[in-house]
Amino acid sequence: MPGRAPRAGRPQVRTSGRPIAHVAKDLSIHNEALRGWVRQAEAGVGERDDRPATAEHEELRQLRKEGAELRRANEILKAASAFFAAELDRPRTRPTR
Repeated sequence: MPGRAPRAGRPQVRTSGRPIAHVAKDLSIHNEALRGWVRQAEAGVGERDDRPATAEHEELRQLRKEGAELRRANEILKAASAFFAAELDRPRTRPTR
């Protein structure tokens, strides 16, 4: 249950004053995973300036996704524009009757 470990470990680290490695061992998780979760939780409540808060991180992820979608749409529009420009440049012949 990866979702429970971060919530269970953060309060234990903060309130017990025990080293992260000891709390991680008690929870049977890797100490660097718990350290990252604790740092992210601290950033989320404004206690750290070295990483974006959770809301900022989510906004950045969403903006990157939107940017990728816009780049794909732009490439499609460029291809369509080139196709139609080539159609307009082709000499037209009159149908014979």
